[in-house]
Amino acid sequence: MANPVLNDKAFQRADQAATYTGEQMSVEGAVNKTAFLLLLLVAPAAWVWTRFFQTGDPAAVMPLMMLGVIGGLITGLATAFVPTWARLTAPVYAVCEGLALGGISAVFESQYPGLVLQSVGLTLGVLAAMLVLYRTGVIKVTDRFRMAVVGATAGIALFYFVSIVLSFFSVNVPLIWSSGLWGIVFSLVVVGVAALNLALDFDFIEQGVTRGAPQFMEWYAAFGLLVTLVWLYLEILRLLAKLRRR
Repeated sequence: MANPVLNDKAFQRADQAATYTGEQMSVEGAVNKTAFLLLLLVAPAAWVWTRFFQTGDPAAVMPLMMLGVIGGLITGLATAFVPTWARLTAPVYAVCEGLALGGISAVFESQYPGLVLQSVGLTLGVLAAMLVLYRTGVIKVTDRFRMAVVGATAGIALFYFVSIVLSFFSVNVPLIWSSGLWGIVFSLVVVGVAALNLALDFDFIEQGVTRGAPQFMEWYAAFGLLVTLVWLYLEILRLLAKLRRR
């Protein structure tokens, strides 16, 4: 699957986990844990947001943002490699992402008032729409569908990686931040690919239930879904900022 943490290898690691107690994951359990992780993300995000607008100084929240970025990266990788840790690391990941997103969102909001509320609304709207399309069978997760989304996601990841490397040599890739036609088209494509990843996330949860995966995989599935939602939100935020600059 395209989501790097929600794939068949995760089920293999889960089956090999020595902590398996016979309790199996459920759709309801995964949904509840996703909602809990979202709450853990929103709380620190709101705190950093408030701190930024109280001081009006980006430097006041920069350490919190960096803590969130680094902490999210570490706990995200740990969860991806050791799914049995998800019940502990997924909540920490959510808090870290909240710190990072709170600062990032506040900076965007200071430049483009109302942008964050629009981005949040669109993210939730895309989530709801993809869930409906998936549940009604309009979008069917087939092997071909998976391969297409995997290829597109891998290409985007490679493009971002190359752009980061080039930035160290003072070379900017215009598509990522450009508000021109091709910059907007690029962002639309990335948002679309991120949205399609949600269908793969839903399918992962259903597969887990069908396979009788251990109950701790509810935390892992919720973590993976949160990863996709964070990515989707950031891409929508970037797209709307480009549109505001035109």
